[in-house]
Amino acid sequence: MQFRKLRTIFSGKTLAGFAVALVATVAVLGGTGMLTPGDGVTGVVLGRGSFTENTDIKFKIGDGKRDVIHVPRARQTVVQRIDIAAGGHTGWHSHPGPVVVVIKSGTMSFYDGDDPTCTPKIYSAGDAFIDSGQGHSHIARNETGVPLELYATYFDVPVGGAFRIDVDPAPQNCSF
Repeated sequence: MQFRKLRTIFSGKTLAGFAVALVATVAVLGGTGMLTPGDGVTGVVLGRGSFTENTDIKFKIGDGKRDVIHVPRARQTVVQRIDIAAGGHTGWHSHPGPVVVVIKSGTMSFYDGDDPTCTPKIYSAGDAFIDSGQGHSHIARNETGVPLELYATYFDVPVGGAFRIDVDPAPQNCSF
C-alpha cells in the first residue's frame, strides 16, 4: 500500500530512478533476504519485460465478489522458476502486484500473514493459484521430503525493480 502512495507522488522516470535507488540500497545492506530470509530456495529469472501498450489487469477469484485484484497501467512482468528444497521456505514476503503461481512438482504449504489460525493452503503438482500481492504477506514452505519446483509470473513490477518485498517484522500468527 505504501508503494501506491509513492506512485502518486512520483511519476515516470522519477519513480523508476527511485525504485533503482531503493534496490541498490537494499543490495548494499545485504540483499533482499536480509529481513526475513528464506532457506533452501533458489530462483532463476526466465524473462522480464515491459508492456508495450497501456495494460489494465483484473483478476477475479471465486465468484468475483470475494476477491478482485486490479492493476491499472501495469508496468513490468517477470517470470521466474523457483526451487525449494525439502524442508525449505521462502521467508515472509510480499510482491508489488499479483502473482500467478504454477506448481510443477512437489507440494507447497502456503501460509497467509493475515490468517490468525495459521492454516496452510496446500498446492500440489498441476495446481495453480493467484497471490494478490499489493502488500499481502505470506510464506511458502516445502514441508515434505521431496524438492518443490514452481513457476511464478509477477505482474506490476516496478521497471528494473524488485518483485519480492521482505516483510518486516514477520507476522506473528505463525510460530515456525
